[in-house]
Formats: sequence, C-alpha cells, structure tokens
Amino acid sequence: MFMVLLKFSHNKSRAGELMELHNQWLTQGFDDGVFLVSGSLQPKRGGAILAHNCSKEALVERVSRDPFVAEQVVDSEILEVTPNKASREMTFLLP
Repeated sequence: MFMVLLKFSHNKSRAGELMELHNQWLTQGFDDGVFLVSGSLQPKRGGAILAHNCSKEALVERVSRDPFVAEQVVDSEILEVTPNKASREMTFLLP
C-alpha cells in the first residue's frame, strides 16, 4: 500500500480554482478501487491519500494527473508501506 502526501507549494493560491477538478480526480481514484482514504493535512498543509491495488509506477502516473500536481499547487511524495498488522476491517491490506 502507499501513502501519498500532497503538500502545498508556492502555487497554493490556485487551489480554489482547481478544487473541482482535483475532487473529480479523487473521485476517479475511489471509483477505480485505488484510493481507500483521503483527507487534509493539518493545519492547512495539503492532503494525504491511502492507496492500494496498484503498482508504484501506476500510482506515480495517476498522481501526476492530479490537477493540483500538474499545476504545482502541491508537491507530491509517495511512500510505500508494507503493513505487518491490521485491524479485522483492514486485513485485506496485509501481504
């Protein structure tokens, strides 16, 4: 699984104008079964996504299509996580 960090950059002021497109991109990720959870980094630092069900290469390509990433509203970082323990609801993430 992967943690995607989307931290605001120098173009943060453009977030409002691109928010609808960013939200459509997020919805597509959930519809495709790749995104599990998304939310805001506090305080107002950007966002984070828990992703699975894809290769790192496919996720890098997907993240590059986020309008926030493409327009440099955020800087992205993808962290690969190998889970060792999980709650009953999350055991599907275990290798």
